Amino acid sequence: MAADIDRAKQAVRERVWALLDEHQAVQPPGAAGHIPSFVGSGRAAERLATLVAWRDARVIKANPDMAQLPVRVQALPEGKLLYMAVPKLATEQPFYLLDPTQLAAPFEDAASSTGAPSVAGRVGVQQMRPVDLIVCGSVAVNHHGVRIGKGAGYSDLEVALLTEAGLVNDKTTIVTTVHLLQVVDEPLPETEHDFSIDVIVTPEQVIQCGPARRPKGLHWDHLSQEKIAAIPVLDGEARRKCARQDPSGCRPTTSSTLGTRTNAPRHGHREDQGEQDR
Repeated sequence: MAADIDRAKQAVRERVWALLDEHQAVQPPGAAGHIPSFVGSGRAAERLATLVAWRDARVIKANPDMAQLPVRVQALPEGKLLYMAVPKLATEQPFYLLDPTQLAAPFEDAASSTGAPSVAGRVGVQQMRPVDLIVCGSVAVNHHGVRIGKGAGYSDLEVALLTEAGLVNDKTTIVTTVHLLQVVDEPLPETEHDFSIDVIVTPEQVIQCGPARRPKGLHWDHLSQEKIAAIPVLDGEARRKCARQDPSGCRPTTSSTLGTRTNAPRHGHREDQGEQDR
């Protein structure tokens, strides 16, 4: 079943990537394999900034892909606190903290995945504030808010981590900015660990979706041991859970010590022109 869903998602990705290339709707050219850096991303960011949900948000979590760079840059001069995911969640503190009152670098540099490491500190989930609005990249999304990313799964993990920590809930607005060609008028495959989009923003229009669907936390049984081992924040949490369950002989790399059901962990983006695919 999971393999069938994965194949169905990949088929949608390949179709949308080809459509974007056909219409020369990505810049630089070549959509395949990426969260598309779509033409008009700056206008989509401007349109997003007119929404009440954006104006009311004081704390934003955003992906580090190039397509959403204009959104991140938009947030900082407006005084919003911005958390940006570390590419591949590759450090134990998996988010950059971009506080516009503390940044010395130009916002355009600070908000990029290449500039943030040199000017922004990293924070763990425990150090973060509740998030008002999440901005994510997508390959495809439909009018019901079902989203397909590049396939690495990092956006889903970020939302799940923040949900478990009580920093994201049903009142948190989740937005994606995309090209209109990425909005499909058809059912899309999804799993229980996928979150839904509340608002789609294109350069031309705003599409309200709903109802909201959120995972209650991490679905450990959907994660391979290799995936958990590769992401320090997951690896650490798996070890802590394992130690609580079996303090005397914890072996966190085995599913038997940690369980195999939802919310019981098993142990286990490519950079796109300076940005990360999700």
